[in-house]
Amino acid sequence: MKKCIIIGGGAAGMFAAVIAASDGMDVSIWEKNEKLGKKLFITGKGRCNLTNNCETEILFRNVMTNSKFLYSAFYQFNSQDTMAFFESEGLTLKTERGNRVFPASDKSSDVIRVLEHKLKQLGVDIELNRGVDSLVIEDGICKGVKDTKGNTEYADCVLVATGGRSYSSTGSTGDGYRFAEACGHVIIPPRPSLIPMETEEDWCRELMGLSLKNVSVVLKQGKKKLYEDFGEMLFTHFGVSGPLILSGSAYCGKLKDFKNLILTIDLKPALSAEQIDHRLLRIFEDNMNKQFRNSLSGLLPNKLIPVIIQLSGIDPYKQVNLVSKEERIKLGWLLKHLDIHIRGLRNIEEAIITGGGIRVKDVNPSTLESKCVKNLYFAGEVLDVDALTGGFNLQIAWSTAWLAAKNMLEVVEDEF
Repeated sequence: MKKCIIIGGGAAGMFAAVIAASDGMDVSIWEKNEKLGKKLFITGKGRCNLTNNCETEILFRNVMTNSKFLYSAFYQFNSQDTMAFFESEGLTLKTERGNRVFPASDKSSDVIRVLEHKLKQLGVDIELNRGVDSLVIEDGICKGVKDTKGNTEYADCVLVATGGRSYSSTGSTGDGYRFAEACGHVIIPPRPSLIPMETEEDWCRELMGLSLKNVSVVLKQGKKKLYEDFGEMLFTHFGVSGPLILSGSAYCGKLKDFKNLILTIDLKPALSAEQIDHRLLRIFEDNMNKQFRNSLSGLLPNKLIPVIIQLSGIDPYKQVNLVSKEERIKLGWLLKHLDIHIRGLRNIEEAIITGGGIRVKDVNPSTLESKCVKNLYFAGEVLDVDALTGGFNLQIAWSTAWLAAKNMLEVVEDEF
C-alpha cells in the first residue's frame, strides 16, 4: 500500500485524504492544531457555504485569479459532485439566494463531522498537534516530511494543503509558502481578499451595525469602474462590510494605491431619479407641516436619516413645505449616489480568503503536482487562486483536493 502525507487538516486536506484513502492509499494528515477544520468551522458565519449550486461555467466566472488553471479541477469535480458527495454521506443541504449551498442545519460543524466520520471509516491516520518543519527532498523528489520536533517520516508522496494567511488564529500562517519556496517555487505576495473596507467618512462609523438590503453599489477609482453589484452591506466601527463589500474588495487587492477610490451606494436601485422625485413629492405633501427631520421615516432606516439629512444640507428644522425644489432634487440625487471614500482594506488576518500564494505556472494544472519537485502536490488556498463570495472558494478547495488525490495515486502506481 502506497503512503501519502497530507499537510493541513482543513477543507482541502480532509477531502483529499478521503479521496486518496477511498482509492486504497495509506493516508496521514498532519495538522498543527488540536483539531481538524478550524477555519472551516467559522466559514459563512458558522453556517458553511460549502459550494454554489451552479453550472461549471459559472464557477469560472467567479474566480478572480488564474481561473484557467482550474480547468481540469472544475471539469472533473464540480459543485454538483460536491453536493452529491455530502448528500451521499447523509448531510441534508439547502440552496439559498445566489445559489449558495449550506447544510440544512446551518451548522458548519455538521460538514466537519461528515468529513471526520469518513476519515475514521477509511482508517486515515490523523496526527493532531503535529507541526511541519520542512519537506524531505532528495534528488528532486519529495520523499517525506520532517516535523517540528525533528522527526522524519517517509512517504511516496506529499500534499501541501496548508491554506493561506487569513485568520491566522485558525493556523493559517503561510507555512505552505515556506515549504514551496524552499523547493524552488515562486510565491506571489499574499494579499487580502474578501475583506471589509475602511472608510474616510466618520458618519460610516456612526452607522455601526446598520445593515442595508437590496441596495446596489459601484466601486470606482477615478473614472475606472472596478465593480458593480446588488445585494446587502453592513456599516461597521471602521467602515463597511457585508457580502457586497467583501466581493468588491476582491477587485481592490491588486491596486497600487487607494487614491480616489469611491464606493457609491444606490439606496433605491428599483426607482429611477424621476420616480424618486415623485416619491419625495408625495412624502412632502403628506408631511407638509412637519419638520424635515421628521419626514423621512417611511423612506429610510431610522439610523440612516440623520446622516442623509446632514449630507443633504437641508436645515433639519425647516418645515417640509418650505423645502425648495432644488433641495428636493439634491436629496433625490443623494439617495441614488451616496458616496463613500475608501481608505484601504482591513488587515490580511481579517480576510476570508488570501489572494496570492504559490505561482500556478510552477504547478501542473492537470495533476496539481509540482513542476519543481516530483511527488509533491498542492491543493486549496495555498495556490494563487481566489474567487468571490458564494461558496466558490470552498469549491476550489474540494475540486483541487479531488484532482490532487486522484493523481497522487496514479503517479505512485506508475512509478512502482
